[in-house]
Amino acid sequence: MTPKYLGQASPLPTSPDAAILDYVPNPRAGQRYLVRFAAPEFTSLCPVTAQPDFAHLVIDYVPGATIVESKSLKLFLGSFRNHQSFHEDCTVGIGMRLSEEMQPVWLRIGGYWYPRGGIPIDVFWQSGPPPEGVWIPAQDVPPYRGRG
Repeated sequence: MTPKYLGQASPLPTSPDAAILDYVPNPRAGQRYLVRFAAPEFTSLCPVTAQPDFAHLVIDYVPGATIVESKSLKLFLGSFRNHQSFHEDCTVGIGMRLSEEMQPVWLRIGGYWYPRGGIPIDVFWQSGPPPEGVWIPAQDVPPYRGRG
């Protein structure tokens, strides 16, 4: 498992489908712990108007045999910048792709979308029930009041 992007100049992939996520061996295999990624400046495009949509994504997972390499995750998330999709499709699709490819013990994603038209949309997905014996903190993204 040699990471494709690590240590290389890497342009944004042209689409989420074109993005390659790299996975490396879990350095603490056999140990249960939680990894959190927060992407407070996630962007995609509305599939109806092509206007930009903005979200604060929080991805939590308990690794199995592998962990996702963070630069490849950053490029994958960045590939949504010109991708037209509803909030629900972006959020759930990111969670499902990570879960299917990485096969963590458990994964959840919270998509906290900033309002357009006065309505914020929050989307949540998880791969199954949380595992016992792992500290899983609250995502702590406040309900919309200027998020942040």
